[in-house]
Amino acid sequence: MKNLKKISFLVLLMAFVISCTTMKNNTNSAVSGKVESIESGKDGYTAKINTDAKEVYFATISIVNVGGPQNYKQLKIGDVVSLKGEIWKTEDENHIKVTQIVSVK
Repeated sequence: MKNLKKISFLVLLMAFVISCTTMKNNTNSAVSGKVESIESGKDGYTAKINTDAKEVYFATISIVNVGGPQNYKQLKIGDVVSLKGEIWKTEDENHIKVTQIVSVK
């Protein structure tokens, strides 16, 4: 009985570790598109990006996440941008925590 409890615990622990490592598999992914709106926040802002593939991403941009003020840019509505960062999805929204602003046109 003790062995069964130990094996069950190890299986649950392995499942937890595997699920945690697969949640962050999109580090350093890229998103490109047009800025449709901007919402200011406490430490930066969130820009709504529409891609050419008709996808919508909410890009969280802050000085800390892009590596300091020398890499930070304030986007404007209408800018065409290329961003890199960590992508995650909720049930109905795509998000990217921006770590690099690649280009702004």
